[in-house]
Amino acid sequence: MNKVNNIQGLSYVNPEGIVPFENNPFEVRDDEEMKSLIESIREYGILTPLIVSRQGRRGDVIQLVSGHRRLYAAKELGLQVVPVSYVTMTPAEIEIAVVDSNLQREHILPSEKAKAYKLKMEALKKQGKRTDLTSDQVGPKLAVEKISDEDSASQVKRYIRLNNLLPELLKMVDEERIALTPAVELSYLTADEQKWLLETIETEEATPSLSQAQEMKNLSQAGMLDMDQIFSIMVKPKANQKEVIKIKIEVVDKYLKGCTTPKEREDFLLKACEYYSRFLQRQRNKDRGAR
Repeated sequence: MNKVNNIQGLSYVNPEGIVPFENNPFEVRDDEEMKSLIESIREYGILTPLIVSRQGRRGDVIQLVSGHRRLYAAKELGLQVVPVSYVTMTPAEIEIAVVDSNLQREHILPSEKAKAYKLKMEALKKQGKRTDLTSDQVGPKLAVEKISDEDSASQVKRYIRLNNLLPELLKMVDEERIALTPAVELSYLTADEQKWLLETIETEEATPSLSQAQEMKNLSQAGMLDMDQIFSIMVKPKANQKEVIKIKIEVVDKYLKGCTTPKEREDFLLKACEYYSRFLQRQRNKDRGAR
């Protein structure tokens, strides 16, 4: 993995003069972790300097390399200066450093990994290093340099394939409505085929399983996939399919504030049902006692 080298002495600059990395694949989210970071910086200041590099023809652009969340927090707090350390890096080296430094974060969305791995692969190509990401989703080998220390070469290739999904489908992967492996199969569908799939997902309120995604991929590659075929595949009963209760999210959304993932929403609703069940039991016990 590339490390940030040639770090120079500590300096202090106005955060408004620092240019965030334009194609940062990692979203700076205003979530609970960010609120905690803001409070920490409010109390203790920025303990780890931001890493920046001078870019531009005259070296007058201060390009952020590492510390996007700290920069966001500093601006939210209205800080006049932030500590920075300058590094000497090429644009390709900056792209690699941005990816490597952010992959250490605890919560990373599949879409973020997809964009990050693609960005690093392209940066490595600029440096003339082989990546050998040419085989199918289960067998690429990285001949010279690994793109990730955390994910295998096959897994890296799967994530990069996700960049071929329409944004709406990629969002469903982030929301855990579509699992990674079926999503990779769907990435081989054309843009029109993915639009047809989105329409079917909306009308049928169902997402494709791995076997359904593979069937659509095979038909697509044979030039035989159309709207009717997608509908026919999607309405087939899934293996071990069980009856489910469907509730439109807008009906209960006002009760689910703070629940951002499907798992958190499910846990909240289950606890609410358990609480209400106990309430009804207490009411029945009172009624019996009053007789």
